[in-house]
Order: sequence, then C-alpha cells, then structure tokens
Amino acid sequence: MARVTINNKTEKQAKVSRVLTFSCVDGPGNRLVLFLQGCNFDCITCHNPHTINHCNHCGDCVEPCPAGALAFSESGKVIWNAELCTNCDKCIEVCSHKSSPKITTMTVTEVIALVRSNHFFLSGITVSGGEATMQLPFIIELFKSIKQDSELSHLTCFIDSNGSLPESGWEKVMPYLNGAMIDLKSWQSETHQWLVGRDNHRVFKSINQLAEHGKLYEVRLLHIPERSDLDTEIEQVGQFLKRLPEKVNIRLNAFQHHGVQGVALEWDKCTEQQMIHFHSQLSEIVQRPIMKPSIYT
Repeated sequence: MARVTINNKTEKQAKVSRVLTFSCVDGPGNRLVLFLQGCNFDCITCHNPHTINHCNHCGDCVEPCPAGALAFSESGKVIWNAELCTNCDKCIEVCSHKSSPKITTMTVTEVIALVRSNHFFLSGITVSGGEATMQLPFIIELFKSIKQDSELSHLTCFIDSNGSLPESGWEKVMPYLNGAMIDLKSWQSETHQWLVGRDNHRVFKSINQLAEHGKLYEVRLLHIPERSDLDTEIEQVGQFLKRLPEKVNIRLNAFQHHGVQGVALEWDKCTEQQMIHFHSQLSEIVQRPIMKPSIYT
C-alpha cells in the first residue's frame, strides 16, 4: 500500500477508478461509493474489466484520445488530464490490458473531506472495485477515521467484495465494518476456476465468517444459463443459503453483455423467463424472499 506524508504523518492512499457521491444500489440507503482499481479475479463475465489491472503505460490509448487528455510524461508514463477529458472512454475501449489511464490517487484525508461535504445526504460509504480488499490497509484507516469522527460516525461502512480476502483480513477490518456484500459465482470449485481464474474456497469461508459475526449484508448470485453451475447444483446452493441468518439479503443477477469483453459476448444473455424459473426453484428450497433483477439489457 502506497503512503504519502501529510503534516509529518504517514498516511495511506489508494488507487481509485471512480467515485459516486450518491448511489442507492450499493448497500442500504444513499451511499458514497469508492471504486478502487485492481482485482485478483479475472472474470470472463466482468462488466467492468478496465478495473482489473493497473496501467502498464504502454501508451496505446494516447493517440486515440479525441480530447488530447492523455500524454506521456518525461519518464515515459501515461498521464491523464482530467480537465480535458470528456469521459468518452475511448481509452478503455482500446486498452488490451484490462485497465484504465483515468486513475486517481486519493488519501484517507481527501476521501474524508469528500464524505464530509456530502454527509447530510448519505446513509454510509461503500468501498467497491475491482476488488476493494486488495487495498485493505487503506480501507481500515478510512473506516476507522469515519467511526472516530463525531460528525460522520453515524455513517455505515460497507465493502463490496468477491470474497477472496483471507480470514485474518476480515478480522482486521471487522471492528470498523457494518456490512459486506459478497458474490457467489459458482458452486463447484472447478467451475469457479474456469469463470474467474481462482477457486472459491475463500468465498465460502468469507460468507460464513461474516455471517457468524453479523456482518454479512448480502449474497449475490450471477445466473449464467448453461455456463455456470448454480442452477445444476441448485439443491446444494439452496441448502447453503438457507442456513444463513434471516437478515442476510439474497440477490440474483442476470448475465448480460453490458461492458463484457471477449468470449462471453458470444454467450446467450439470461432472459427474464430463465431468471423467473431459477428464482422459483431456489425459493422453494431457501423459503425466504430472494430479490430478482428489475432490468434486463
């Protein structure tokens, strides 16, 4: 984790892909969402693939930029001029490295200032990604600062994660964490390895650990008909979800093509009828409310 020196103190900082000052879909209530750059999964179905890797400064995006917002520094690194940028995302479109040159470095102090300027309208803050927990020391310091601030301490602190963080990592952030949202992408480890490039044993451990400590807010399942195994292993999936605390939300997402690159664009999208069927089967086993997507694109 990178550090900077401010007022003779060493402060952590993070690589940030995007900030949303208001969101109602990233946890309970209205939230400020911080999307951090970098992910340890390489999901075939990722709808934000430009958040996976860090820029390697190859420069393939510099010339195609229609606004002239990208250039090479004297050291040969790609630099981004936010004032010239029109956010056309041409740089992301031409990048073959699953990255973006439009990354900013933010300190905890800078994020706190942003939260403070919007706190009257917020229920809390959510740190997402990429995979947010790859920058865990920054998150811990940020959440701790919020909890220790009399003006901000009422805000809830959430993490949106793929569940890959080791148990020791969750233990470190747990004292400052109000809730986590975890993706369960497949049941079988082999299928998970194919879909994201890693097995899923840590995902199950994360879900169980967070549930045990009352910090699991939501489990999300991505339905990819005839590709994933959540429907073919539905009895096991249902029984696992059934054992989770009643207060844990279960949300189903339908595979769509938005933002997806590569071979997954050739896969059929999940239709509303397929989702209704999957939802019906799973609900019979879990016997509790399960949220369905409202939009299919």
